[in-house]
Amino acid sequence: MGVDAFEPTRARTRRQPGSARSPLVGDLLFYFGCLVYAVVIAYASEFYGFRMWGAFAAIGYGIAGVHTIWLATRSRRPGWLYSRRVGLAAVGVFGMLLPLGFLVIRRLTGVDWLITPFSWSAQPEVWVIERSASLLLHHGTPYVDITALGRPPEVNDYTPYGPVMSVFGLPRALFGGTPAGDALTDARLMFAITAVVCVWVTLRLMGRPRVPVRAAQLAMACPLTALTWSVAGPDLAIVGLMLVAGALAARDRPVASAILLALVLSAKLIVAPAAVVLAVLVATRLGGRALTRFLATLVAACALLNVPVLLVDPSAFVEHVIRFPAGLGVVTSPAASPLPGYLIASTGPVGQAAAFTLLGAAAIAILWWLLRRPPVTGSDAMLRIAVGLGAFTLLTPATRYGYLVYPLVLLAAMLCFRRAESETPSPGTTSS
Repeated sequence: MGVDAFEPTRARTRRQPGSARSPLVGDLLFYFGCLVYAVVIAYASEFYGFRMWGAFAAIGYGIAGVHTIWLATRSRRPGWLYSRRVGLAAVGVFGMLLPLGFLVIRRLTGVDWLITPFSWSAQPEVWVIERSASLLLHHGTPYVDITALGRPPEVNDYTPYGPVMSVFGLPRALFGGTPAGDALTDARLMFAITAVVCVWVTLRLMGRPRVPVRAAQLAMACPLTALTWSVAGPDLAIVGLMLVAGALAARDRPVASAILLALVLSAKLIVAPAAVVLAVLVATRLGGRALTRFLATLVAACALLNVPVLLVDPSAFVEHVIRFPAGLGVVTSPAASPLPGYLIASTGPVGQAAAFTLLGAAAIAILWWLLRRPPVTGSDAMLRIAVGLGAFTLLTPATRYGYLVYPLVLLAAMLCFRRAESETPSPGTTSS
């Protein structure tokens, strides 16, 4: 009996190295692809911040890749050095923390407002959001009257966000003005802190599941996320708030979810598909009364956040928040990326019509999927929001490839929700 009892253990021990190499192959391909991207950005980007991020990040991805190769050549042993998360830590330090700190300090040279992208330590959205906070404090609206500037308007005169986005610039507006104050109140730090806190809150709401390595790679180590963290950041704060709203809805707290979602929509309107998905999730889990409370709270909160600013200058609000992002403003939005929607629309009027037709068809297909198989769990909701925002990013004529950070983070969240649901099934979860 003694020999038979130990035999399965020895068999499992012999199989562990081989089975462990399977995810390591994926890790190595991931880090190698990220390394190539970082090196190309470091040498070819027109933006100073991008190039500096690429130089730092290449070190992190290189260390992660070398560590992965080292793991693949050794048997698994106890200890942190044998963890796949070491590579994630290297990317976190060299691809996120160090470039962000360097660029925040470098920005104190004051060259960001020049028409010289090769000198920018932060992307224009950072300056614009900080300026919008100052405007909100002094004029009651974060939007300038484009027609009353006394000069031809330009792209950076616009604030293509909802009024809530200005909150991230308030620390700079209130406490900036000195080198130390400007560094500590850089809007990117506000975005980063918000994103981290939101992830922490979301994980607590989910029951603190252990984050899968693959999810962390998608949500944190992916170049789109790491680069955005270092040079801009608003999208990470917005997707973080969206995760909390989704977790609250999955935990059957529709009113709190609606309030968070109102903040998200009142900062960036392009995340509107999330409202549709979470409304269906609430209806599926809790029924019509809960859906009514959810929608009533969402509408009331959005009105409370937007109407006061709208009343200060209605034309400026519409010009900045609606017309400019749609490509209908006095100045044409420069949003463009080599994605299908933009490439199709750039062929001419017929191409524009085709792009909008494809976008409409995708919206109908996703809505049909949403109603035909409504989400029941948080992971279901994350998947559907990811698909919706991914389709929007790929097919909208005026968009940026950086918006792909939304579906990537949401897919990572889906993996985390799924793990939490498998460990402790939440109310309303049905077994297959």
